[in-house]
Amino acid sequence: MIWFQLQSLMGSYPLALRGLGMTIALSGISLVLGTILGFAFGVLRTSGSRLLDSAIGLWVDLIRGTPFLVQIFLIFFILPELGVELDAFTAGIIALTNLAACFICEIVAAGIRSVPTGQVEAALASGLSQWQRMRQVVLPQAMRVSLPPLVGQYVLLIKDSSVVSAIGLTDLTRVGWLVVQRVPNGLLVFAIVGIGYFVVCYPLILLARRLERRMSAAHGEVQL
Repeated sequence: MIWFQLQSLMGSYPLALRGLGMTIALSGISLVLGTILGFAFGVLRTSGSRLLDSAIGLWVDLIRGTPFLVQIFLIFFILPELGVELDAFTAGIIALTNLAACFICEIVAAGIRSVPTGQVEAALASGLSQWQRMRQVVLPQAMRVSLPPLVGQYVLLIKDSSVVSAIGLTDLTRVGWLVVQRVPNGLLVFAIVGIGYFVVCYPLILLARRLERRMSAAHGEVQL
């Protein structure tokens, strides 16, 4: 029986590739946009303005404190009631980009705050403008601290992309639900779906480990 199920799964190979491509496209676009917005929010949050810090912090806490599924439903089902029509792919991009930006904002802000105050004061004494201090002094040091958790967050956000199947987007998870209706072996089907996500995420996991080792080695050299 398992042999016939495997044959049926092989017949779903084109659909699985389509779902894998959709997952990669959705995650890739959202992570690029989310990284750009997250860095901007992180820099603005640490700019010294209490208003910006409070406003961005409130939005970040709201997004991080509510289920991602609810956020997708609000974008896909509620916005059309207000006259904003969105297809499933665009709604997924907006929701995942917003989620990525909020988490990346906190990582970047924490990295910036980890830069020693003496470094910033020295840059100020040398006559650098606020933008020059941020670009030449603060961000290069903050990135060394932020990169490992940033890459780790990318892995989590790729896995979060599976939630968009709830609004009908044919990603890898949605393909699993479609195939399991034809191949009544949920364990086998979703094991293969899990392998698909693992294939996408594993290179990033290896990259995060490598960055963490470099950070640990650099920290050890500094202590010596």
